[in-house]
Amino acid sequence: MSKANIYQTAVYVTVFSVVEKFLGFLYRIILSRTLGSEGMGLYQLALSIFAVLITAASSGIPITVSRLITKHRAEKNKNAEQSTITAAIVSTLVFSVPVFIILFFGHKWFDFLFSDARCMSIFLILLPSLTFNSIYSVIRGVFWGNKQFMPYCVIDLIEEIVMIVAGVLLVTNMTSVLDGAQRAAFAIIISYLFSFSISFVYFFVKGGRLKNPRSQFRPLLHSALPITGMRTSNSLINSVISLLLPARLIAAGFTSQQAMSELGVAMGMSMPILSIPATLIGSLSLVIVPELAENFYNSRHAKLRDNIEKALKVTVLIAAILIPFLFVTGEDMGVFLFSDAKSGEIIRNASFVLLPMSFTMITTSILNSLGYEKYTCIYFFVSAAASLLCTYFLPSVIGVYALFVGMAASGIISSALNLILIIKKCKEKVRFLKHTLLTLAGILPIILLGVLLRNLLVNYLPLYLLIGVCAAVTVGASILFYLAIGTLDPKWLKTIFKKS
Repeated sequence: MSKANIYQTAVYVTVFSVVEKFLGFLYRIILSRTLGSEGMGLYQLALSIFAVLITAASSGIPITVSRLITKHRAEKNKNAEQSTITAAIVSTLVFSVPVFIILFFGHKWFDFLFSDARCMSIFLILLPSLTFNSIYSVIRGVFWGNKQFMPYCVIDLIEEIVMIVAGVLLVTNMTSVLDGAQRAAFAIIISYLFSFSISFVYFFVKGGRLKNPRSQFRPLLHSALPITGMRTSNSLINSVISLLLPARLIAAGFTSQQAMSELGVAMGMSMPILSIPATLIGSLSLVIVPELAENFYNSRHAKLRDNIEKALKVTVLIAAILIPFLFVTGEDMGVFLFSDAKSGEIIRNASFVLLPMSFTMITTSILNSLGYEKYTCIYFFVSAAASLLCTYFLPSVIGVYALFVGMAASGIISSALNLILIIKKCKEKVRFLKHTLLTLAGILPIILLGVLLRNLLVNYLPLYLLIGVCAAVTVGASILFYLAIGTLDPKWLKTIFKKS
């Protein structure tokens, strides 16, 4: 795939992802207004436990299937490709089916999972879709490895639309908050069954075949288990932090109500905005990972180095453009979106966390695509320890900001370890430090420009217009600045936006 195609593909993958997340955001608004806080709480708690199972069942599968398919294609071994797919399907079934049977028929033994017994009925509705989603994760990996990004994006988007339509139709006729939460769970099953069915049909229509998986179980699990372990642990650690942070805030002198309010503002309001780079960098990772794996297994070391450099440089640019934007407009966005000044203050002050978060995402994806999953798993646990330590010790000093300092510490440690390994393992020297320093040098002057502009306009413009003007100026000024100093290549922009 040419550089032009790589980044054109990243753009349309990003567009699909943004649309999907926007629709999901609207759906959450509809649900919250229909179910109310009690019904939404029941639904969210059941969904959070189910999400851990989804992560454990299949989170390492897509990237592993993608990488192994690329490897076997480089070796011109079609049978191994098909055996890998079969091995992945069997592996997900071996986990998901017994888990379903045990939890569904023995659910009375697991009532301790929920503080509210009503959540179990919602969880049991969700449980059958564990198998559907696990198999679909394999097909995602096949799409990814074959660089079939359009069906991947379209099916995911339609899955979201099906869930929203089904959810709205079902929840509209609810008779109680529990009934409404159960109906919302049924909408998830319908959407997962749809994506599973259409992806499986597409796979076979396009010539997909299954072969004896015996020879591929070991390489598949050898690669997938570290990733799955890391991501499952991440889900569990996030749950631990959600419990630990309010406890430490209370120990620091907050009341229980104040502690839960701080947690809700930080994780429920501020974090979704601070996670914007995840959508953009996730799209880049989706496109670049099979390309990196292909270059790696074909020993095209110069192209591998070029793509790694491009991925790192684009990641820095994304973070450097978004940091001034969120710093300048964050406070106003908190008030405009959530009617909460504290959330806006957190968005503004924690905006610098975007850089280590972004570097961690892209460097982890790069290493996973090259087969170094064990290293990224080890690095994750080292960095997670730093996050937990900050969450435990710092609330008495900086309150809820301990969460974000922990995220920054975790990101710095993880990305530093990842970068050292990338430099060590890449046979061609990876050059990105000069570009990174020049790019980061632009953040402060753009922030000063944005703050000055906001202070001039704040008393004259309505909030939504103030945010729009400041966003346009900070993003536009960032692009012009990086074009002027050469860290953003105009030829690169042309390759993205030119007509195919």
